[in-house]
Amino acid sequence: MLDTLTLRRSDLRDLAAVDALLARSYPRLLRPDYPPSVMVTALPIIARARPGLVTSGTYYLAEAAGQVVGAGGWSRSGAARGEVRHLVCDDRWVRQGIGRALIGRVLDEARAAGMAEMVCQSTRTAVPFYLAMGFEVLGAVDVPLRPGISFPAVQMRRDI
Repeated sequence: MLDTLTLRRSDLRDLAAVDALLARSYPRLLRPDYPPSVMVTALPIIARARPGLVTSGTYYLAEAAGQVVGAGGWSRSGAARGEVRHLVCDDRWVRQGIGRALIGRVLDEARAAGMAEMVCQSTRTAVPFYLAMGFEVLGAVDVPLRPGISFPAVQMRRDI
């Protein structure tokens, strides 16, 4: 892991940085695992920061070398179930412990909030990462984005 990595809660001032991170990294990271049709239709929708998530108090930024190099968070989706939300690492900084640090924070915070289980709708690209973090595959899902547009994902879960 990077020695200079810091994690902090995001707020409204971070919206543009998260948007830029998603817009820059998702196309590069997802291209090997998705056909051009998905990249053209779904990617412009999923590669956008969600203001409500960024300001939720459960979304975190990873910063190193003076820049945002990762982001991710969670939301409550049941009495004792949380959902990992919009976890991303800068494509230029992958495999340096950023994703592991973010998911560690997410799981710790969710556990402290009373969650016993976490779920996520992983990209195909991120399945090996989530498996390494203790998640299990439940199956393929199509996430509806807009009428006529969906995103192929993988439903995963783990106890915490």
